[in-house]
This record gives sequence, structure tokens and C-alpha cells, in this order.
Amino acid sequence: MASRPGFLTDWPWKPLGNVKYVILAPWVIRSTYLYISKDDPQERDLTSFLIFPFLLLRMLHNQIWISLSRYRTAKGNNRIVDKSLEFDQVDRERNWDDQILFNGILLYMGNLILPGGSSLDLWRTDGVIITILLHVGAVEFLYYWLHRALHHHYLYSRYHSHHHSSIVTEPITSVVHPCAELIAYFLLFAIPILTTTLTGTASLTTVFGYITYIDFMNNLGHCNFELIPKRLFSIFPPLKYLIYTPSFHSLHHTQFRTNFCLFMPMFDYIYGTVDKSSDVLYESSLKRREESPDVVHLTHITTPESIYHMRIGFKTLASMPHSSKWYLWLMWPLTACSTILTGIYGRTFVVERNRFDKLVLQTWAIPKYKIQYISQWQKSSINSLIEKAILDAEEKGVKSEELNAHGEVYVQRYPQLKVNVVDGSSLAVAVVLNSIPKGTTQVLLRGKLTKVAYAIAFALCQKGIQVNYLLTHTIVV
Repeated sequence: MASRPGFLTDWPWKPLGNVKYVILAPWVIRSTYLYISKDDPQERDLTSFLIFPFLLLRMLHNQIWISLSRYRTAKGNNRIVDKSLEFDQVDRERNWDDQILFNGILLYMGNLILPGGSSLDLWRTDGVIITILLHVGAVEFLYYWLHRALHHHYLYSRYHSHHHSSIVTEPITSVVHPCAELIAYFLLFAIPILTTTLTGTASLTTVFGYITYIDFMNNLGHCNFELIPKRLFSIFPPLKYLIYTPSFHSLHHTQFRTNFCLFMPMFDYIYGTVDKSSDVLYESSLKRREESPDVVHLTHITTPESIYHMRIGFKTLASMPHSSKWYLWLMWPLTACSTILTGIYGRTFVVERNRFDKLVLQTWAIPKYKIQYISQWQKSSINSLIEKAILDAEEKGVKSEELNAHGEVYVQRYPQLKVNVVDGSSLAVAVVLNSIPKGTTQVLLRGKLTKVAYAIAFALCQKGIQVNYLLTHTIVV
């Protein structure tokens, strides 16, 4: 939230919580009914009918960018800002879809009220040309000065500081603004859409295509990894004035007083607000190689639905592991596709990355499900994946790798390994042992005797500590 929240900071539907999507229900029901009930195809309004599918595609588009950004950030190659996300930022950006709901309402209202807002053609060349010219000449120019105004202390403290609370940006950071600020942005972006609609030159391509372009460029600028190849600017040097790079906009979030442009840096060059380190950061981000972690946690997928609980999946579900939601059943086609892809891909992949002071930790996932670990015919494949992951960690210079169990098998197979292979049980034992106060002479174990319990008892006995056992469910020191 902004440091001094101003008028219209929150969206009107905030009290609805996760039920906020019902505000679109009347519009969706109306447009669907009118489309289906018309017998004459000429009377059907395809524009209104396609608005809701288009909103769903926008959400999917943003989610793809979120997952891609987190995956690339976890790997480390081409990363721009080398810092971890704060928990406050994750919570602050969880309502990134509010702007899609707002935009959906505006599209439905425009379709209903504006002359020429319904039954749009699929393509109008004149409308495309007008949209491009108005974006370059009007939207980019007006946005530049609006953005500079938002950095005035009065507006910044009440509105724009909410957006700049995120130093390490994610794609959805681009649309996380107070309600009033997003309304101002939509008034700018509406200039080409309203102009083409009122002049009768609008088409489905100009309306939906222009909004998709805005989404794409917003996500690109905030993804925190550099992906625009240098050869594009070598082939066409003026391109540096027409398209920004993720590193270019990242400097705006770290320096605050430079690189104000929307998507085209030309106005920053014209008015002298380009950060002097833009080219240097761009070059260094492109050269940044995949990170070599200090510690790797090697795990596996549990159930087909567990892909949504990973950090590279959905934010809400990632914060609630092992919980299931009813709407996940509706996503079974996507779940089935992911299951097939993990089987085909067949390679360990990076799930997440964390930094503790100077210690870098990565979590790698083996594309095998829990049920496959009890299958005899999967045993060889799983062992091969684990073995390759250990050798990859050795090649990357990893100091320690954690396995779920029986890591000693691979240590015996490769005695020359420099990486320390530790299974999950050993780590659990180490945590318990380190929590026992110095000077303890007796320990009472309570609960079921597991492999971890036996290891704890053995380690304590080696230290000369007396161990007693009682059949209950906790450990008491």
C-alpha cells in the first residue's frame, strides 16, 4: 500500500474477497444468452460474446509470464536484480487480476453504449494504422509526463509508491497499482480504442490485439530477466528508441528518477531522463550465467495437482501446500497435459531459489510422481534421474545436496564426488540434535520408533547422553 493512501486506493469489490469475480456474471450471462438466442447469425454480436474468453486468455497470458519469470529467476541466467522476493510483496501483488475485472467491465459497457462498439469486423487496416499512430504519438507521450507527475511527492506518497514498493519486480508488478492510478492509465490506453470505435474503424484485432500488446510489454518490462537479444539492436539500431528492455525498466525501480517511458524509450532520450547505466546493465544481464547454488534440495512431484502448488505455479495455491480446491477439477485438461509433458521432458528442473545471506539454495524437482516411487518398473528411471542430478550438482560446484533418503548409495557409486550428499532424514536428525541444550545428560524419546528416531538415539548415545523411550508422540528434552 502507498505510504499515505489517497482517494480510491482500494477497488470497490475488495470486501468480496475471492468472490469478486461474480461482478462479471451478469455481463457474461447477458452476452452469452443474446448470442445463443439469436437464430440469424447476422444478428449475433460476436464482439460481446468473445469478451469473456478474451479475459480468460489474458489471465492465462499473465500466468505464463509469472511461471516463466520465476523459473528463469530461480535458474539465475540473465537475472537483472539479484535479490529474493519479500513476503510483503507476494501478499501485496496477489490481487493482480483486479485490473482485468475492471477492464472487462469497461469492454462490456463500451460494447453496449458506444456507437460502433458492437459487431466489430475481424480486421480493419485503417484501424490498425490509427491505433499504432495514436499509441506512438499520444499514449506514449502522455504516459511519460503522467509518470513523471506521479513521482511528485504528493502523488507518489498517495499512489505510485505502492507500485515502487517492489524493487525486485515480477511480471504482475506491472499492474499492481491503486485503483485511481489504474483508472488514469486506462484513460490513456483507451485513446486508440475509443478513437477507432467512434470513427468506425475499430475491429476485433485492434481492440483485443492492442490490449494484448499492452499486457505483453508490461510483463516483459517487469520480468526481472533479460531476454531481448543484442543482435536485434545491431540489425536495426533505432530499435533502442522504440522498445524498452527489462533491464531498462528495472533501473526505474532501483533508481526511481530515470527511465520513465511506457514502452518506448524515445521520450527519455528526448527529455534527458535515460539512466546512464542502462546499456551497461543490459550487457551484464545478457552475460549473466546460470547460477551455481551452494545447496540443492532434490525432491519430486507428489500428485498431478501439486504442480499448481509450486512457486512457479499459482501464488494462492503455493501459499497453501497440500490443500485442494474444487476448481482444480475443472483444470484437468491442463493437469493431464502437464503430466504428459513431465513424462516426455524427463529431466530434473529448478523449482525455486532462496538466498540466506551469502548462501544460495535451490530446489530441484524430479518429474516423477509419488505413486511412481512404489512401482518396480519406474525404479531404474528414477535412479537414473537422481544419479544425473547429483552429477549435475557436482559439475556446478554445489557444496551440498539433500535427498529424501538413501543418498549413500550414490556416494558409494561415485566415491570421488566432492559434493556432500545428505538425505532428508539426516538433516532432520541434525536439526533435533542442534536444538538439544548443551550439558543435557538424559533425553526421553516418545512416539513411534522410526529411522529418524533410531538415528537420533544413536547420535545421542555417541555423545554419552542417556536415552530413554516412551510410546507416545513427541520428543521431550
